[in-house]
Amino acid sequence: MFDWYCWLSWSLVIVVSCYILFELHYFWRMALCLLLARFIKRKCQVLDTTIISGVCLSNDLDHFLCHMNNARYLREMDFARVDFYERTKLYHTIRKNGGSIVQGATTIRYRKFIRPFRRFYITSKIIYWDSQSIFMEHRFLRPKDQFIHCIAICRQRIIGCSVDAVLLELLTRKSLNDTISVENGEVVESKLKPEPTEELQKWIQYNEISSRNLRQNS
Repeated sequence: MFDWYCWLSWSLVIVVSCYILFELHYFWRMALCLLLARFIKRKCQVLDTTIISGVCLSNDLDHFLCHMNNARYLREMDFARVDFYERTKLYHTIRKNGGSIVQGATTIRYRKFIRPFRRFYITSKIIYWDSQSIFMEHRFLRPKDQFIHCIAICRQRIIGCSVDAVLLELLTRKSLNDTISVENGEVVESKLKPEPTEELQKWIQYNEISSRNLRQNS
């Protein structure tokens, strides 16, 4: 009996220590998103919009305890991207081509609070790409009327492989009837490729100016 209590006590100590030292909820949620995307949810094309759902829980609240804290939105977008990467096979294709993907920049606009224990949806889609990066847009939506709580633009930097090669492979899977012209291994013309909006063009310019200033000051 004593051994059983001792084993249980040490187990509790280990579990509590792990929760103190690591944000285990984040890793459990990430694993769940990955498993659902891989084995349960339907696969999507790379230019499709994916959707995941979430709930503002008590550990998501800010110090006023009345709405989701600002940092949690960025955290929730991690789960949305994992779902998108897995269902579209974007990450698999990047790795197959010897590359990796990292977050290069994010800009987020908050419009209205997400209140405690309220559900929300996150939509994710590719809105543009260039020779080095993929640009994604995330929206946090209220389920009942699709009101946009906040919107974010992210730049996903592709390292070690060609963005055009990755997108060409994924777009070719989408439809062999669409026009895709290739020259020297690069996608020259594709009616599938989205045109950058004015908002995105200005955002790309802002990041280029910021990078230039940082290089000058380093």
